[in-house]
Amino acid sequence: MTNLEKDPPLSVLGPGEPCTSVEVLAPREVPLGGIRAMTVYRTLPQRRRSLVGAWCFLDHYGPDDVTETGGMEVPRHPHTGLATVSWLFTGRIDHLDSNGVAAAVLPGELNLMIAGQGITHQEISTPETTVLHGVQLWYALPDATRFTEHGFAHYVPEAVESDGVSARVFIGSLLGSTSPVDTCTPDMLGAELTFEPGARVTLPVRRDFEHAALAETGSIVVNGAAVEHRELGYVPTGADTMMIDAGAEGARVILLGGVPLGEQIVMWWNFIGRSHDEIEQFRRRYQAELGFAPVDPRDEGKPALFGPFREGQLAPLPAPPLPTVRLRPRD
Repeated sequence: MTNLEKDPPLSVLGPGEPCTSVEVLAPREVPLGGIRAMTVYRTLPQRRRSLVGAWCFLDHYGPDDVTETGGMEVPRHPHTGLATVSWLFTGRIDHLDSNGVAAAVLPGELNLMIAGQGITHQEISTPETTVLHGVQLWYALPDATRFTEHGFAHYVPEAVESDGVSARVFIGSLLGSTSPVDTCTPDMLGAELTFEPGARVTLPVRRDFEHAALAETGSIVVNGAAVEHRELGYVPTGADTMMIDAGAEGARVILLGGVPLGEQIVMWWNFIGRSHDEIEQFRRRYQAELGFAPVDPRDEGKPALFGPFREGQLAPLPAPPLPTVRLRPRD
């Protein structure tokens, strides 16, 4: 759904005038896990849109009864060229990575892992978790920082109140709250917004940002466009306000934003690169380092990308086969 016919050229939008070119992205259901797979609802990436700023991946899940779904059980797997953002509403997930970080993912607390040139990690919901509910986000690292060393950050944002909305800003700045977390990707926004019943809120936003609002509970209206539960309302650059109507029930919204990345990426499985050949190399080296395949002569003598891992964990995931056609860049 788009409202393109209503929108004036971005150059003529005045101060406080919202952009009405809202693109509504519906989620697709994806099973995550084994026999009792937990269903996640993925709105990024998709064919219609790959990126919102640098944000390139959004899975929304729950609230799930873990006794029925089995919860989250994602064994060791790789990442390159991106950062992962874990944000929970209920439950607990244990994170372990090849950089030696073991951390709990808890409601209202940011866990950010920068993969850089390469990392592996696992995420498993804890036995005492009965209801699991949250979002998993990734953003692409720009070319200037994508080969940086891996890292990890934890941050607990305080809620800020403003005219019918409460915000927890975990990345970037909004409503006077600024996250101190270094993302290695400039000019980004990530926040959880909780709207009071009947709230109609006009948010001040950066004109050079594109934004997307996930209707995490119920439905909302974004700049005049209806966004149903689990859908993502995308707003392009050009306006300094964003209007959200939460309706009589109120709403919780995940708001993402950022300056357009301005770079083409190749995204496949858990890797982000810049070409098919680069992705093929990441896959080849991961398979060899974790013992799924012999070392290719092209990689002999190269330092390990994906690091050691604590013993006694679940068996790692092998990489799926590459497509039979070359991967194309997207932006």
